[in-house]
Amino acid sequence: MAVAETIAEVSTDESVPDPVSAQPSSGEIHRAHLDREYAELLQEIRVAQTGVQMLMAFLLAMAFTPRFEALGTFQRGLYLTALLLAAGATAMLIAPAPIHRLLLNRGLREELVKLASRLAVAGLTLLMASIVTALLLIFDVVLGRGTASVLAALTLAWFAAWWYVFPMRSRSRARR
Repeated sequence: MAVAETIAEVSTDESVPDPVSAQPSSGEIHRAHLDREYAELLQEIRVAQTGVQMLMAFLLAMAFTPRFEALGTFQRGLYLTALLLAAGATAMLIAPAPIHRLLLNRGLREELVKLASRLAVAGLTLLMASIVTALLLIFDVVLGRGTASVLAALTLAWFAAWWYVFPMRSRSRARR
């Protein structure tokens, strides 16, 4: 539920980076600015796609290992949750490509950049949730539920700090 709420907030939150509102450098026309913003965004998404592809491969293969049968109900639930979150992250991180193809040359570049930016943030949020859930599963199998819960919470805080809190704080300071 928290992930869905985060995604809903991201789609309407004014604190989410709006690449279109950044001022173009001197002499840069609006279209060139949008093209540059979109190219930078796609490069960022490529980095995230590698991570989500590796995670998906691990999760998909896991179901076919001999030890998978030994997982309890809670652990299977964690597995399915991590798999679905990774699938959602994959969809959102890949979405800018087909959206670009469908909106190409229709005069919707600004909308494309805004939408792709929001999809990237939502996809990264789902990726973070999937990684933490997969780690919770592994920690639970190896260390037990109590220790696993603490380590997963610390991992979530670590990711959230580096992926969201520190960048947002830097952006907030830069506006002053």
